Amino acid sequence: MAYVVTKACLGAKNRNCVEVCPVDCFYDIRKVKYNDMFDVPSDGKDGDPQVGMLMINPDECISCGACEGECPEQAIYEESLVPDKLQEFIGIAEEETTTLSTEELDNCRCTSK
Repeated sequence: MAYVVTKACLGAKNRNCVEVCPVDCFYDIRKVKYNDMFDVPSDGKDGDPQVGMLMINPDECISCGACEGECPEQAIYEESLVPDKLQEFIGIAEEETTTLSTEELDNCRCTSK
C-alpha cells in the first residue's frame, strides 16, 4: 500500500520526507484550493511555494515507510491507516499525481538531490 500525505502538510511542506524517499515519489502541488478546502490560511495564489502541499504519487510509492517517521507534522500515513477524518486525502493525491503529464510531473517533482 502507498503512503499518503494529509492535512498537516498544508502550510508546512517540511521536506524531511523527501530527503529519505528512495524513489522520489513526492510532488509539490501548489494549489491554494487545498488551503481553502481545509481552512489553512495562505496569502498566496496557485503556483506560489507556500500554498498547497506535498503529495505522494501512489503509482510510484514503493511502500517502504521511510517518509512516515521523518515527518515532524505527523502528516504521513500508510494508506490503510489513514484516519477516517483524513480519508479524502487518498483520493486527492491519486487525482492530482496520477493525471499529470510527464512534463507536469517533472515540474513539480520533489527530489533529495
